[in-house]
Amino acid sequence: MARVTVEDCIDKVPNRFDLVMLASQRAREVSAGAPITVERDNDKNPVIALREIADETVELENLQESLIVSQQKHVEFDLPEEDEVIELLESESNIAGVTPDMPEADAEPGADSDMPEMRFEDAVDESQDSKS
Repeated sequence: MARVTVEDCIDKVPNRFDLVMLASQRAREVSAGAPITVERDNDKNPVIALREIADETVELENLQESLIVSQQKHVEFDLPEEDEVIELLESESNIAGVTPDMPEADAEPGADSDMPEMRFEDAVDESQDSKS
């Protein structure tokens, strides 16, 4: 790499290790198709990344954040608040067509119907009788 480019970057990122990490992340982004902010001048992606850092045409905070995200193995998600969960449940019940005056799904089976309640043992007895 061009020594002049690295020396120009040291003013912007004083730690050489941080500079290497940021420049490599930017070079990966350029390789993935991100638009470059300086002229290519037949340079390779790492040199372009260093020139962009030296010219301050990329946001170092955004670059550092994308570097952190790319290195994470486990991404934590914010869980919704209790009020949001209740709203989601209410909206799902509205979508399903459940209204407050309809019987709940948790209600005892056969409680509102005229049919007698059938137990599991009764069903087994009937199936054995039909086989005989």
